[in-house]
Amino acid sequence: MRNARVKIELQGVRHGYGERPVLDGIDLTLTQRRIGVVGANGSGKSTLARLLNGLVLPDEGRVLVDGLDTRGDGRAVRRRVGFVFQNPDVQIVFPTVEEDIAFGLKPMKLGAAETARRVDGVLARYGLAGHRHQAAHTLSGGEKQLLAIAAVLVMEPACVVFDEPTTLLDLRNRRRVAEVIGGLAQTAVVVTHDLDLLAGFERVLVLADGRIVADLDRTKAV
Repeated sequence: MRNARVKIELQGVRHGYGERPVLDGIDLTLTQRRIGVVGANGSGKSTLARLLNGLVLPDEGRVLVDGLDTRGDGRAVRRRVGFVFQNPDVQIVFPTVEEDIAFGLKPMKLGAAETARRVDGVLARYGLAGHRHQAAHTLSGGEKQLLAIAAVLVMEPACVVFDEPTTLLDLRNRRRVAEVIGGLAQTAVVVTHDLDLLAGFERVLVLADGRIVADLDRTKAV
């Protein structure tokens, strides 16, 4: 896939759970290819991440992806913005590696040849070809995370949001996931506590108490 950029806009976004406010008055325009989101636990990072592809809808305000509103165009938004969860077991739904990767392609009605091409491509690219017929639940933690990533990337979204993708991994697998993110043609938004993962990122947002308290944009300095 060629280098892809998206424009994500958050306009006056507020969101809470019950009586607890989580995000309060977020106004952002995101166009960079590598964007990091950091902050303490409870700062609103994961909620912000889920807003970007419509997994969560704002209580107030709008989230737009290339002009598509997550409130009314959720399906189209999710085709453009993929999401990788912290725990891959949340995402893996089919018994074998190959079946799990192919599952996301079914609604796209691509045909057998294109489906096979895409599945074969991500299996090879992420070192999973030898596990094609293996039961997904028997993979190691690092392999499961790669499977979760591959199952998103096979759909060729323009942007991928990663929510704490290395938290459950050892050092070797954290480095592997970092390499995968670094090599993506797609835009990547990465929520993390691992600051090393954000080395070289164009923009880093810092959240505290549901607000953006720092916005480090390297593209403005060049």
